[in-house]
Amino acid sequence: MNFFKNFLVFILLTCISLKSFAQNSKSRDKVQIFYYGWYGNPEVDGKYSHWNHDILPHWNNPKWNNLENHKGGDDIGANFYPALGNYSSNDPAIIKKHMKMIREAGVGMVVLSWLGKDSFVDKSITQYLDIADQFNLKVAFHIEPFYKNITELREQLSYLVETYSHHHAFYKKDGKPLYYVYDSYKISPSEWSELLSENGSKTVRKTELDGLYIGLWVEKEHSDFFEESGFDGFYTYFASDGFVFGSTTSNWSYLSQFAKDHHLIFIPCVGPGYSDTRIRPWNEANFKSRESGKYYERMFDAAAKVNPDFIGITSFNEWHEGTQIEPAIPKKSGDFKYEDYGKDSLFYIKETKRLTDRFLSGK
Repeated sequence: MNFFKNFLVFILLTCISLKSFAQNSKSRDKVQIFYYGWYGNPEVDGKYSHWNHDILPHWNNPKWNNLENHKGGDDIGANFYPALGNYSSNDPAIIKKHMKMIREAGVGMVVLSWLGKDSFVDKSITQYLDIADQFNLKVAFHIEPFYKNITELREQLSYLVETYSHHHAFYKKDGKPLYYVYDSYKISPSEWSELLSENGSKTVRKTELDGLYIGLWVEKEHSDFFEESGFDGFYTYFASDGFVFGSTTSNWSYLSQFAKDHHLIFIPCVGPGYSDTRIRPWNEANFKSRESGKYYERMFDAAAKVNPDFIGITSFNEWHEGTQIEPAIPKKSGDFKYEDYGKDSLFYIKETKRLTDRFLSGK
Protein backbone atom coordinates (compact mmCIF):
# COMPACT_ATOMS: atom_id res chain seq x y z
CA MET A 1 0.00 0.00 0.00
CA ASN A 2 2.81 2.43 0.92
CA PHE A 3 4.56 1.65 -2.34
CA PHE A 4 1.36 2.38 -4.28
CA LYS A 5 0.85 5.70 -2.43
CA ASN A 6 4.47 6.69 -2.98
CA PHE A 7 4.17 5.83 -6.65
CA LEU A 8 1.05 8.03 -7.01
CA VAL A 9 2.81 10.89 -5.25
CA PHE A 10 5.80 10.49 -7.60
CA ILE A 11 3.52 10.58 -10.67
CA LEU A 12 1.68 13.63 -9.34
CA LEU A 13 4.87 15.53 -8.61
CA THR A 14 6.29 14.62 -12.01
CA CYS A 15 3.18 15.93 -13.75
CA ILE A 16 3.28 19.17 -11.77
CA SER A 17 6.98 19.59 -12.55
CA LEU A 18 6.48 18.99 -16.27
CA LYS A 19 3.52 21.37 -16.39
CA SER A 20 5.51 24.04 -14.56
CA PHE A 21 8.46 23.53 -16.93
CA ALA A 22 6.21 23.86 -19.98
CA GLN A 23 4.53 26.99 -18.63
CA ASN A 24 7.90 28.51 -17.76
CA SER A 25 9.24 27.76 -21.25
CA LYS A 26 6.18 29.33 -22.82
CA SER A 27 6.47 32.49 -20.74
CA ARG A 28 10.17 32.74 -21.60
CA ASP A 29 9.14 33.22 -25.24
CA LYS A 30 7.92 36.66 -24.20
CA VAL A 31 11.57 37.74 -24.00
CA GLN A 32 13.39 37.62 -27.33
CA ILE A 33 16.97 38.50 -28.16
CA PHE A 34 18.46 39.66 -31.47
CA TYR A 35 21.36 37.51 -32.59
CA TYR A 36 23.90 37.96 -35.39
CA GLY A 37 25.46 35.01 -37.20
CA TRP A 38 27.63 37.04 -39.58
CA TYR A 39 31.06 36.60 -37.93
CA GLY A 40 33.82 34.63 -39.62
CA ASN A 41 37.48 33.84 -39.07
CA PRO A 42 40.30 32.34 -41.17
CA GLU A 43 40.37 29.03 -39.27
CA VAL A 44 36.73 28.11 -40.01
CA ASP A 45 35.69 30.35 -42.92
CA GLY A 46 38.96 31.07 -44.73
CA LYS A 47 38.89 34.79 -43.86
CA TYR A 48 37.58 37.31 -41.37
CA SER A 49 33.99 38.44 -41.67
CA HIS A 50 32.63 41.43 -39.74
CA TRP A 51 35.47 41.48 -37.20
CA ASN A 52 37.28 43.48 -39.89
CA HIS A 53 34.32 45.86 -40.27
CA ASP A 54 34.71 48.94 -42.46
CA ILE A 55 34.84 52.37 -40.86
CA LEU A 56 31.67 53.92 -42.23
CA PRO A 57 31.85 57.34 -43.91
CA HIS A 58 29.82 60.28 -42.62
CA TRP A 59 26.96 61.29 -44.92
CA ASN A 60 28.02 64.97 -45.17
CA ASN A 61 31.35 65.44 -43.37
CA PRO A 62 34.28 64.30 -45.56
CA LYS A 63 36.82 64.46 -42.73
CA TRP A 64 35.54 61.05 -41.56
CA ASN A 65 35.85 59.42 -44.99
CA ASN A 66 38.59 57.10 -46.28
CA LEU A 67 39.83 56.06 -42.83
CA GLU A 68 41.78 52.81 -42.55
CA ASN A 69 39.46 49.88 -41.85
CA HIS A 70 39.83 47.38 -39.01
CA LYS A 71 41.81 44.25 -39.80
CA GLY A 72 40.45 41.69 -37.33
CA GLY A 73 42.47 39.88 -34.69
CA ASP A 74 43.33 42.40 -31.96
CA ASP A 75 41.89 45.24 -34.07
CA ILE A 76 38.15 44.67 -34.52
CA GLY A 77 35.23 46.88 -35.53
CA ALA A 78 33.81 47.14 -32.02
CA ASN A 79 34.26 49.19 -28.84
CA PHE A 80 34.28 46.01 -26.72
CA TYR A 81 36.30 42.82 -27.18
CA PRO A 82 34.58 39.40 -27.00
CA ALA A 83 35.73 36.89 -24.41
CA LEU A 84 35.54 34.21 -27.12
CA GLY A 85 37.80 36.19 -29.45
CA ASN A 86 37.28 36.44 -33.21
CA TYR A 87 34.94 33.46 -33.36
CA SER A 88 33.15 32.00 -36.35
CA SER A 89 29.35 31.97 -36.37
CA ASN A 90 29.60 28.67 -38.27
CA ASP A 91 31.48 26.91 -35.47
CA PRO A 92 29.09 24.49 -33.69
CA ALA A 93 31.10 24.77 -30.46
CA ILE A 94 30.54 28.55 -30.48
CA ILE A 95 26.85 28.15 -31.30
CA LYS A 96 26.47 25.77 -28.37
CA LYS A 97 28.21 28.17 -25.99
CA HIS A 98 25.98 31.01 -27.17
CA MET A 99 22.73 29.07 -26.85
CA LYS A 100 23.74 27.97 -23.36
CA MET A 101 24.40 31.59 -22.36
CA ILE A 102 21.08 32.73 -23.80
CA ARG A 103 19.26 30.05 -21.83
CA GLU A 104 21.15 31.05 -18.69
CA ALA A 105 20.10 34.65 -19.34
CA GLY A 106 16.46 33.57 -18.98
CA VAL A 107 15.54 34.36 -22.58
CA GLY A 108 13.22 32.01 -24.48
CA MET A 109 13.65 33.05 -28.10
CA VAL A 110 16.59 33.80 -30.38
CA VAL A 111 15.87 36.19 -33.26
CA LEU A 112 18.38 35.36 -35.99
CA SER A 113 19.42 38.07 -38.42
CA TRP A 114 18.72 36.74 -41.92
CA LEU A 115 19.95 38.03 -45.29
CA GLY A 116 18.31 35.49 -47.56
CA LYS A 117 19.07 32.26 -49.32
CA ASP A 118 22.78 31.57 -50.01
CA SER A 119 23.92 34.38 -47.69
CA PHE A 120 26.72 33.88 -45.14
CA VAL A 121 24.19 33.89 -42.29
CA ASP A 122 22.11 31.15 -43.92
CA LYS A 123 24.94 28.60 -43.90
CA SER A 124 24.37 27.29 -40.40
CA ILE A 125 20.66 27.89 -39.74
CA THR A 126 20.01 24.17 -39.32
CA GLN A 127 22.81 23.99 -36.74
CA TYR A 128 21.30 26.95 -34.90
CA LEU A 129 17.87 25.32 -34.87
CA ASP A 130 19.26 21.96 -33.71
CA ILE A 131 21.38 23.44 -30.93
CA ALA A 132 18.71 25.91 -29.82
CA ASP A 133 16.37 22.94 -29.48
CA GLN A 134 18.85 21.25 -27.14
CA PHE A 135 18.47 24.23 -24.79
CA ASN A 136 14.69 24.43 -25.16
CA LEU A 137 14.96 27.71 -27.10
CA LYS A 138 12.86 28.82 -30.03
CA VAL A 139 14.12 30.64 -33.12
CA ALA A 140 12.48 33.48 -35.07
CA PHE A 141 13.95 35.49 -37.94
CA HIS A 142 14.97 39.13 -38.28
CA ILE A 143 14.66 39.84 -41.99
CA GLU A 144 17.29 42.34 -43.10
CA PRO A 145 16.63 44.67 -46.08
CA PHE A 146 18.46 42.55 -48.66
CA TYR A 147 15.51 42.37 -51.09
CA LYS A 148 14.54 44.99 -53.69
CA ASN A 149 10.76 44.57 -53.57
CA ILE A 150 8.01 42.44 -52.03
CA THR A 151 8.02 40.02 -54.98
CA GLU A 152 11.62 39.09 -54.20
CA LEU A 153 10.85 38.96 -50.48
CA ARG A 154 7.93 36.58 -51.09
CA GLU A 155 10.23 34.23 -53.01
CA GLN A 156 12.80 34.35 -50.19
CA LEU A 157 10.10 33.66 -47.60
CA SER A 158 9.07 30.59 -49.59
CA TYR A 159 12.61 29.27 -49.26
CA LEU A 160 12.72 30.08 -45.53
CA VAL A 161 9.43 28.32 -44.82
CA GLU A 162 10.06 25.29 -47.02
CA THR A 163 13.56 24.78 -45.62
CA TYR A 164 13.20 25.46 -41.91
CA SER A 165 9.61 25.87 -40.70
CA HIS A 166 9.08 22.17 -39.92
CA HIS A 167 11.87 22.20 -37.34
CA HIS A 168 10.71 21.89 -33.73
CA ALA A 169 12.70 25.00 -32.72
CA PHE A 170 11.15 27.22 -35.43
CA TYR A 171 8.96 29.59 -33.41
CA LYS A 172 5.24 29.78 -34.02
CA LYS A 173 2.57 31.63 -32.05
CA ASP A 174 -0.88 30.13 -32.51
CA GLY A 175 0.49 28.26 -35.53
CA LYS A 176 2.06 31.32 -37.18
CA PRO A 177 5.77 32.20 -37.43
CA LEU A 178 6.88 35.62 -36.20
CA TYR A 179 9.01 37.70 -38.54
CA TYR A 180 10.76 40.95 -37.61
CA VAL A 181 11.22 43.11 -40.73
CA TYR A 182 14.06 45.63 -40.42
CA ASP A 183 13.80 48.98 -42.28
CA SER A 184 10.27 48.06 -43.38
CA TYR A 185 9.41 51.74 -43.87
CA LYS A 186 11.70 51.93 -46.93
CA ILE A 187 9.01 50.18 -48.97
CA SER A 188 5.69 51.99 -49.37
CA PRO A 189 2.71 50.89 -47.27
CA SER A 190 0.67 50.33 -50.42
CA GLU A 191 3.26 47.83 -51.68
CA TRP A 192 3.34 46.09 -48.30
CA SER A 193 -0.44 45.90 -48.41
CA GLU A 194 -0.20 43.79 -51.56
CA LEU A 195 1.72 41.24 -49.51
CA LEU A 196 0.13 41.56 -46.07
CA SER A 197 -3.56 42.34 -46.63
CA GLU A 198 -5.99 39.50 -47.29
CA ASN A 199 -7.03 40.97 -50.64
CA GLY A 200 -3.50 41.86 -51.81
CA SER A 201 -2.37 40.64 -55.22
CA LYS A 202 0.62 38.84 -53.65
CA THR A 203 -0.92 38.12 -50.27
CA VAL A 204 0.63 35.71 -47.81
CA ARG A 205 -2.56 35.53 -45.77
CA LYS A 206 -4.11 32.07 -45.49
CA THR A 207 -1.12 30.57 -47.30
CA GLU A 208 1.93 28.68 -46.03
CA LEU A 209 3.70 32.08 -45.85
CA ASP A 210 1.23 33.58 -43.39
CA GLY A 211 2.72 34.79 -40.15
CA LEU A 212 2.97 37.61 -37.66
CA TYR A 213 4.87 40.31 -39.53
CA ILE A 214 6.44 42.93 -37.25
CA GLY A 215 7.64 46.16 -38.88
CA LEU A 216 10.13 48.72 -37.57
CA TRP A 217 8.66 51.91 -36.09
CA VAL A 218 11.22 54.73 -36.32
CA GLU A 219 9.56 58.16 -36.61
CA LYS A 220 6.24 59.41 -35.19
CA GLU A 221 4.68 59.76 -38.64
CA HIS A 222 5.03 56.00 -39.12
CA SER A 223 1.59 55.75 -37.54
CA ASP A 224 0.23 56.24 -41.07
CA PHE A 225 2.47 53.43 -42.31
CA PHE A 226 1.12 50.94 -39.79
CA GLU A 227 -2.49 51.95 -40.44
CA GLU A 228 -2.11 51.16 -44.14
CA SER A 229 0.57 48.49 -44.64
CA GLY A 230 -1.05 45.38 -43.16
CA PHE A 231 1.69 44.60 -40.62
CA ASP A 232 0.63 42.66 -37.53
CA GLY A 233 2.66 44.82 -35.21
CA PHE A 234 5.81 46.86 -34.75
CA TYR A 235 9.08 46.91 -32.79
CA THR A 236 11.56 49.64 -31.89
CA TYR A 237 14.91 47.77 -32.14
CA PHE A 238 17.38 50.57 -31.33
CA ALA A 239 19.12 50.43 -27.94
CA SER A 240 19.85 54.16 -27.83
CA ASP A 241 17.06 55.88 -25.86
CA GLY A 242 16.20 59.14 -27.63
CA PHE A 243 17.88 58.20 -30.93
CA VAL A 244 14.55 58.16 -32.80
CA PHE A 245 10.89 58.46 -31.80
CA GLY A 246 10.38 54.70 -31.60
CA SER A 247 13.39 54.03 -29.36
CA THR A 248 12.54 56.89 -26.97
CA THR A 249 11.17 55.21 -23.87
CA SER A 250 8.97 58.18 -22.94
CA ASN A 251 7.00 57.53 -26.15
CA TRP A 252 6.24 53.88 -25.38
CA SER A 253 2.93 54.57 -23.65
CA TYR A 254 1.80 56.28 -26.88
CA LEU A 255 3.02 53.36 -29.00
CA SER A 256 1.37 50.87 -26.66
CA GLN A 257 -1.98 52.66 -26.88
CA PHE A 258 -1.70 52.93 -30.67
CA ALA A 259 -1.13 49.17 -30.83
CA LYS A 260 -4.17 48.49 -28.67
CA ASP A 261 -6.37 50.84 -30.68
CA HIS A 262 -5.34 49.17 -33.95
CA HIS A 263 -5.18 45.56 -32.66
CA LEU A 264 -1.44 45.33 -33.28
CA ILE A 265 1.47 43.75 -31.40
CA PHE A 266 3.88 46.22 -29.80
CA ILE A 267 7.41 44.99 -29.01
CA PRO A 268 9.54 47.57 -27.18
CA CYS A 269 13.24 46.81 -27.45
CA VAL A 270 15.79 47.34 -24.71
CA GLY A 271 19.57 47.27 -24.60
CA PRO A 272 22.43 47.53 -22.11
CA GLY A 273 23.95 50.60 -23.80
CA TYR A 274 25.15 51.87 -27.17
CA SER A 275 28.73 52.41 -28.34
CA ASP A 276 29.65 52.32 -32.03
CA THR A 277 32.46 54.83 -32.57
CA ARG A 278 34.91 52.17 -33.80
CA ILE A 279 32.83 51.89 -36.98
CA ARG A 280 31.14 55.33 -36.83
CA PRO A 281 33.73 57.63 -35.23
CA TRP A 282 31.44 60.60 -35.89
CA ASN A 283 28.47 59.18 -33.92
CA GLU A 284 29.36 60.11 -30.33
CA ALA A 285 25.98 61.86 -29.93
CA ASN A 286 24.19 58.51 -29.73
CA PHE A 287 26.60 56.92 -27.25
CA LYS A 288 24.82 55.54 -24.19
CA SER A 289 26.89 54.61 -21.16
CA ARG A 290 26.02 51.29 -19.56
CA GLU A 291 26.26 52.86 -16.10
CA SER A 292 27.18 49.44 -14.67
CA GLY A 293 23.79 48.04 -15.66
CA LYS A 294 21.58 50.97 -14.61
CA TYR A 295 20.84 52.06 -18.19
CA TYR A 296 19.71 48.51 -19.07
CA GLU A 297 17.49 48.34 -16.00
CA ARG A 298 15.79 51.66 -16.83
CA MET A 299 15.02 50.54 -20.39
CA PHE A 300 13.73 47.16 -19.17
CA ASP A 301 11.51 48.83 -16.57
CA ALA A 302 10.12 51.25 -19.17
CA ALA A 303 9.24 48.31 -21.42
CA ALA A 304 7.66 46.29 -18.62
CA LYS A 305 5.59 49.31 -17.57
CA VAL A 306 3.49 49.16 -20.78
CA ASN A 307 2.79 45.44 -20.25
CA PRO A 308 3.80 44.37 -23.78
CA ASP A 309 3.18 41.00 -25.44
CA PHE A 310 6.94 40.63 -25.91
CA ILE A 311 10.16 42.45 -25.06
CA GLY A 312 13.02 42.46 -27.54
CA ILE A 313 16.63 42.66 -26.34
CA THR A 314 19.13 44.43 -28.58
CA SER A 315 21.30 42.40 -28.57
CA PHE A 316 23.18 39.20 -27.77
CA ASN A 317 26.13 39.93 -30.05
CA GLU A 318 25.83 43.08 -32.17
CA TRP A 319 29.41 43.99 -31.30
CA HIS A 320 29.69 46.80 -33.86
CA GLU A 321 27.11 48.93 -32.06
CA GLY A 322 28.14 47.90 -28.55
CA THR A 323 24.70 46.58 -27.60
CA GLN A 324 25.84 43.03 -26.81
CA ILE A 325 25.29 41.14 -23.58
CA GLU A 326 27.76 38.43 -24.65
CA PRO A 327 30.81 38.38 -22.33
CA ALA A 328 33.51 40.95 -23.05
CA ILE A 329 37.00 41.19 -21.60
CA PRO A 330 39.48 44.03 -20.97
CA LYS A 331 41.93 44.44 -23.85
CA LYS A 332 44.22 46.95 -25.57
CA SER A 333 45.13 47.23 -29.25
CA GLY A 334 47.96 49.68 -29.79
CA ASP A 335 46.84 52.94 -28.19
CA PHE A 336 43.18 51.88 -28.11
CA LYS A 337 41.65 50.44 -24.95
CA TYR A 338 38.43 48.48 -25.37
CA GLU A 339 35.53 49.05 -23.01
CA ASP A 340 34.60 46.19 -20.68
CA TYR A 341 32.10 45.16 -18.01
CA GLY A 342 34.32 45.42 -14.97
CA LYS A 343 35.31 42.41 -12.90
CA ASP A 344 32.65 40.01 -14.19
CA SER A 345 32.57 39.26 -17.92
CA LEU A 346 29.23 37.46 -17.39
CA PHE A 347 27.62 40.48 -15.72
CA TYR A 348 25.08 41.15 -18.50
CA ILE A 349 24.11 37.50 -18.83
CA LYS A 350 23.28 37.50 -15.12
CA GLU A 351 21.62 40.92 -15.26
CA THR A 352 19.43 39.82 -18.16
CA LYS A 353 18.30 36.85 -16.11
CA ARG A 354 17.44 39.09 -13.17
CA LEU A 355 15.52 41.62 -15.28
CA THR A 356 13.78 38.94 -17.32
CA ASP A 357 12.66 37.08 -14.20
CA ARG A 358 11.33 40.31 -12.74
CA PHE A 359 9.37 41.10 -15.91
CA LEU A 360 7.89 37.62 -16.21
CA SER A 361 6.90 37.57 -12.54
CA GLY A 362 4.98 40.83 -12.99
CA LYS A 363 6.91 42.60 -10.24
